[in-house]
Amino acid sequence: MENKELTFEEKLARLDEIVKKMSEGNAPLNEMLSLYEEAQKLIKEETDTLNEAKAKINEYSK
Repeated sequence: MENKELTFEEKLARLDEIVKKMSEGNAPLNEMLSLYEEAQKLIKEETDTLNEAKAKINEYSK
């Protein structure tokens, strides 16, 4: 299967899914930990994307 990079919007949607699943509290601990780790990775990627966009905007506005 092709390993395609998720878009910003797809990552946000996945984060939303993770939050909902974790909020239910029905998953086993090992699954909750896995979801938490995935969420942390997505948050870092999204933050990096936003910081890059901010830097570009700042550069264009000079």
